[in-house]
Amino acid sequence: MKTRNEQAHLLLVDDDPDLLTLISMRLSAAGYRVTAVGSAEAALARLAIEMPALVITDVRLPGRDGLALFDDIRSQHAALPVILLTAHGTIPDAVAATAHGAYAYLTKPFDGNVLLEKVAHALSLTSPTSGPAGKDETWRAELISRSQRMAELLAEARLVAGTDASVLIQGESGTGKELLARAIHRASQRAKAPFIAVNCGAIPEQLLESELFGHVKGSFTGAVAHRNGLFQAAHGGTLFLDEIGDMPLPLQVKLLRVLQERTVRQVGSDQVINVDVRVLSATHRDLDVAMKEGLFREDLYYRLNVVTLALPSLAERREDIALLANHFRQALAEKYDKPINGFAPDALAALMAAPWPGNVRQLHNVVEQVCALATTPLVPLSLVQRALRVPSLEVLSYTEARQRFERDYLIQLLKLTDGNVSDAARLADRNRTEFYRLLQKHALTPSLFRADGEGVVDERQE
Repeated sequence: MKTRNEQAHLLLVDDDPDLLTLISMRLSAAGYRVTAVGSAEAALARLAIEMPALVITDVRLPGRDGLALFDDIRSQHAALPVILLTAHGTIPDAVAATAHGAYAYLTKPFDGNVLLEKVAHALSLTSPTSGPAGKDETWRAELISRSQRMAELLAEARLVAGTDASVLIQGESGTGKELLARAIHRASQRAKAPFIAVNCGAIPEQLLESELFGHVKGSFTGAVAHRNGLFQAAHGGTLFLDEIGDMPLPLQVKLLRVLQERTVRQVGSDQVINVDVRVLSATHRDLDVAMKEGLFREDLYYRLNVVTLALPSLAERREDIALLANHFRQALAEKYDKPINGFAPDALAALMAAPWPGNVRQLHNVVEQVCALATTPLVPLSLVQRALRVPSLEVLSYTEARQRFERDYLIQLLKLTDGNVSDAARLADRNRTEFYRLLQKHALTPSLFRADGEGVVDERQE
């Protein structure tokens, strides 16, 4: 029978083998999955392999001590909780560490039940199980990943989803900012209400205000009927403002007022309408630079940027390329009704090595192109190179290269001479007999190169 803690992975760090074994046994008996190491260096190595839900570390360790390990964790994984185990002599250090973000400290010898209580409470804060997401991972199903960096990002997204804080999602074009916004909405208490997305850079300025806030009939040319805006349509749910950095300054002022007052005023109307909307926004622009250049309001920036989530580029999560490519290949093979079972090893290697300036969106496009053109169960390297628009990376042996050149050379001569062997041999500075041997070697039939189409002429009669 599975226990309720079975999925929680804990990293335990202590240089005392007996204590390490004792604590590991107690935590394992409580249903946790425990990785036990004896040094800070080993702990950092394990963190690079798999992110735990919680770290428990002794303060006194050989080499780098537990406080240095805590500093490393805090700088790289700010949301990862740390419990410190300390002797009486290091209590002041442990107290200082908790003031700087350590979850708690326990003084040796400690009660095992107290440790379990601390662990359970820390996990309840960082891995909430209440709400529509709970332990269900469907909230993030569209975000296919096995990378450590994405795992950390999704853990933060899951945490912030349980609040109503505004989130600014940053990342290059094609990294999946809208998918992350949808995931946050699905994991939130607003999941059953609407999620509405709008690209602020794709709508003309004169129409964007009406799109967001609505308008009354006759308020401007073309306003032939009353229309509610997207803030009203998203009431109770989430409004995702994509490419917020492209929003014109006059509209930024009006958006700021809506966020402050939680009301909208439709174009052409004096009536104020209350709205209950969580705003998520995204941009590929550097808003700090935009603020310095006077292109983005600082007060709006701080309203939108309560929490920042930065999506890595695909090049920064290369371990996900094969996973994503095969996920897309499976779906697209079904779409095009083709029995495509996978990628040839060199084709997959080419995908892994590509620079991907267009990120996940470009990868999907490449996989769709190769699936549309594939005629074999395994996608070959040549199709991948064509889709990537890169020259062939094939490296031939000297013998293969010589044979290929020789064959291409003979074909060119036959084309130039309209399939006349005598003329072709003369251009090659070879006698007819030797030239025929070369043609036979490469299975070339001169008559096929004749412009008159008479492909059955016996060249030996010339």
